[in-house]
Amino acid sequence: MYLIDEQHPAPASPCVTTIGFFDGVHRGHQYLIRQVQAEAQRRGVDACIVTFAEHPRRTLAADFQPRLLTTLDEKLDLLADAGVDRCCVLRFDREMASLHARDFMKQYLKDRLHAEALIAGYDHRFGAGREEGFAHYVHYGQQLGIDVKRARPLEAAGVVVSSSATRRFLEAGNVEMAALCLGRPYGLSGTVAHGHEVGRTLGFPTANVVPGTADKIIPAAGVYAARCTTDGQCYDAMVNVGTRPTFDGDGSLTIEAHLFNFDADLYGQPLRVDFIARLREERRFDSPDDLRRQLEADARDTRTRLRPCGE
Repeated sequence: MYLIDEQHPAPASPCVTTIGFFDGVHRGHQYLIRQVQAEAQRRGVDACIVTFAEHPRRTLAADFQPRLLTTLDEKLDLLADAGVDRCCVLRFDREMASLHARDFMKQYLKDRLHAEALIAGYDHRFGAGREEGFAHYVHYGQQLGIDVKRARPLEAAGVVVSSSATRRFLEAGNVEMAALCLGRPYGLSGTVAHGHEVGRTLGFPTANVVPGTADKIIPAAGVYAARCTTDGQCYDAMVNVGTRPTFDGDGSLTIEAHLFNFDADLYGQPLRVDFIARLREERRFDSPDDLRRQLEADARDTRTRLRPCGE
């Protein structure tokens, strides 16, 4: 995939393009990309995705805290995996935010990217105030020599697949439906830091995972069957997201992963957690012994839900 940004200019050859933040590069995005690719193939040109380095709302509201499904690097890797020919990453600033749709189409799509067709997302709006819609884009395209078509949405299990729907599933702890939308398990990457080490006293040592960014969404509090990857190796795991209520935690949210068949020092090491299934809500137990017995049941439940990594 050829990356177009401030340091890398766009090729002079034409393309078919679409615009969006593409958070998660979920199955709905993948379906849109396939429509762009089909139109590009029909025309004998490249397929180009236009996206943004940061969430546009962060420019418009300084206190906005994104709840992202993917970092920029993750997003670019997924777009490349989808077979995109070119990706233009724009820096959304107040000057860009002030552009009306026609100005954006001329300045970026026509003059910079040499787009001959735009496949507009079925519900996507762009331009100052997002006041203009598909009919406007078609009209401006006729003036600029850009053929504008509307993409078809994708439904899965009766849900129109979108980034916002995926976030709602994660906020509710429904990682299975989030995976259905994404086409893969939802994952978080971070670094293992020292924790309270209570799990070790219960026979379940855990890795305290500090996410690499505060911008990514964390699934609802609870216990999950998961897969963890470190140093290129994958391990079945059970993961607790929560505030340690049995031990009167200070209210801060932690992500603690117990890796099966693993006994090594992970402090300071990178670790990725892919959430497979939610086992139960987090709750307070009357004693450490009660918690240990529940953890033993959770471990059995996790093993029955997961096939060994690599199968």
